[in-house]
Amino acid sequence: MSLSNSSWRQPQPSFFLVGIPGLEESQHWIALPLGVLYFLALVGNVTIIFIIWTDSSLHQPMYLFLAMLAAIDLVLASSTAPKALTVLLAYAHEIGYIVCLTQMFFIHAFSSMESGILVAMALDRYVAICHPLRHSTILHPGIIGRIGMVVLVRGLVLLIPFPILLQNLVFCRATVISHAYCEHMAVVKLACSETTVNRAYGLSVALLVVGLDVLAIGISYALILQAVLKVPGGEARLKAFSTCGSHVCVILIFYVPGMFSFLTHRFGHHVPHHVHVLLATLYLLVPPALNPLVYGVKTRQIRQRVLRVFYIKASS
Repeated sequence: MSLSNSSWRQPQPSFFLVGIPGLEESQHWIALPLGVLYFLALVGNVTIIFIIWTDSSLHQPMYLFLAMLAAIDLVLASSTAPKALTVLLAYAHEIGYIVCLTQMFFIHAFSSMESGILVAMALDRYVAICHPLRHSTILHPGIIGRIGMVVLVRGLVLLIPFPILLQNLVFCRATVISHAYCEHMAVVKLACSETTVNRAYGLSVALLVVGLDVLAIGISYALILQAVLKVPGGEARLKAFSTCGSHVCVILIFYVPGMFSFLTHRFGHHVPHHVHVLLATLYLLVPPALNPLVYGVKTRQIRQRVLRVFYIKASS
């Protein structure tokens, strides 16, 4: 089965998603926690968006960025979980060529957008702590909208070349993907034509996005730390640090598993493949599931609003 530049006039290849290679006998049990994570992601992020949308007192920079993060998490989880669950539960392993490229694009593009929103949230914490009197002036709704648009456009522009470059590859052997979803490098490795450009561009985008975003977050928190240490009194310092607690937890949840998955995929030749596939799948579902819980527990306004909503429903 081959794919060339003229493949638009020919039947396009379909791919076979293995699921979790080496654990085929227990895949239906693995699907259970994945389904729970997806359910938590749906309920949690829809709740966050609903609360922020309906409560005008939460139309502040931190919560508007949180709503953007929740929307991105919804798309990210919904791009991964439904097909992964059908593979693991219903053994629906086949996925069409265009569907595969579309899924791959959405997963990688919205992962980039999530990283960008985490940078925006770090900027918000920096302004709130280092320039509290000018916070609402600097980060007014117009600026927040522009930041969200920049994050969206960056994710789209950087990741559109992924499916375009893949269309130039030739697949002359079985198109079996040892994953539960269409992952970029897993598809590239199936090609029997030259893949240097695909590999180089994928590595460049990953290093550019993660490298610059982590650097920006690091600089923001270095300036925050510098400002907080100048504040007299331990209680005041603790209060300043506590406002960053939720964001730091979300950063760790997103970047640590993501970097481990990325490095093991490219350089971890001694890591069992099923471990890598599980980590890569969990990386796309754990942050969307945990982010609403982290902000719901650590943010008083969100927690009170959630309790109020459920109390009203229970009373009625």
